[in-house]
Amino acid sequence: MARIDFHSNVSDKLEYACRLTRKIWSATPVGEPVRNIVMVGAKADLKKLDEILWTFSATDFLPHCFIEDETAIDTPVVLTDLFLSPALNQLPHADVLIHLGMQMPQDVPALLARFPRVVEVVTINEAERLAGRERYKAYRDLGHELHNFDQSKA
Repeated sequence: MARIDFHSNVSDKLEYACRLTRKIWSATPVGEPVRNIVMVGAKADLKKLDEILWTFSATDFLPHCFIEDETAIDTPVVLTDLFLSPALNQLPHADVLIHLGMQMPQDVPALLARFPRVVEVVTINEAERLAGRERYKAYRDLGHELHNFDQSKA
């Protein structure tokens, strides 16, 4: 069964996504395959995220690209606006999905069969909070174990 984490009350989802990606990617034990991360969100957010991933840290490099890029197959962090983009089938990336959007995935069983870990990032924006609550309820109603990490207490 997949692990579903909700990171709630996030003030800046793109900056938070960068830090979270760095933490997940750098937690790969020495000698183990690099953990692959797919980030799903709105196209406009992903364009901003692309820029931020290049500049958010002077000492860290997070190799990333959009799913349409020919180097996506070899890149550990991939950005896409579709949960189950047909291009995902060409990628070895299946470790973590970070969701930055507001929509519930249409095919949750297929998504969770592909990704053993899903991270839902929910901001303090009221519309995003309400959408996050609905996704939380939907996952719970499907019988999944959920974990919540309230960032207002961080």
